[in-house]
Amino acid sequence: MTVDGAGAAVFREGATVVRRDVLGGKVWSATPVRVIRDSGATLMLACWPGVEMLAPTTWIEWLRTGDDAVRGQAVRNLVAGRWELGRWVWRDTTVLMRYEAGRHFSVSRFFDAEGRCGGWYVDFIRPVQRTPFGVDTFDLLVDLVVTADLSEHRWKDEDEYAQARRLGLIDDALHRQVEAARQQVISLIESRQGPFADDWSSWQRDPAWPVPRLPRETPAG
Repeated sequence: MTVDGAGAAVFREGATVVRRDVLGGKVWSATPVRVIRDSGATLMLACWPGVEMLAPTTWIEWLRTGDDAVRGQAVRNLVAGRWELGRWVWRDTTVLMRYEAGRHFSVSRFFDAEGRCGGWYVDFIRPVQRTPFGVDTFDLLVDLVVTADLSEHRWKDEDEYAQARRLGLIDDALHRQVEAARQQVISLIESRQGPFADDWSSWQRDPAWPVPRLPRETPAG
C-alpha cells in the first residue's frame, strides 16, 4: 500500500486485497480480489472463477439449492447478528468492480468464460472503508441490473430490502441514503456519466494472473 498526494491509502496495481462485508463489527463475507487500478478516489477490483471466499453458510446453501426460504433466513440471521461462515469457490464469471469513495453504490461488469461482457450490475452498499489489507463495506441487499447499452434496467431483490427494512436492519436514515443513491444512479445511467461514461466491455483478464487467495490468517473482525 502507498499513499497518494492527498494522504489517502492506495493499493498497488496487481496486489491481492480482501473485500469484506462487515456488520456490527462481524464479518459477513471476505473475498480476495486483484487490484486493477486505484487512484485513491476510484478503486477497480476483479474476481474470477477459482477464487475461494468466506460467506455465510445460509447464502452458500441458497446458491446450491435455490430455496427462497433459506434466503429469508439469511436476512433474519443478519438482523440477529448470528451467522456462520463457510468457504465458497466463485465460479462461472469474471467480475470487474468499481468503487468510488463516499458512494452508496458500486458498479460491476460480468464476463463469461469466453470473455464476453454482459450488462451492468449496481450494488447498493455502505461506502467502502479502507483497511491495511483491503476494503470494508456492506451490501444493502437491493440491486439494479442494467442492459449493456444502458437502455433498460430492472430492480432486483427489493423483497429482501423490504424485509430488512421491516426487521430494522436498514433504519430510516440509511434508507434515505439508499433512496438518494438510487436516484443518483438512474441519473448517471440516463446521462451516460460517471462509471457509465466508460466502455468496460473490451477489458480482458490476463490468464497468467495468479488466483487471489485469502491470507492464511483471514481478518475476521
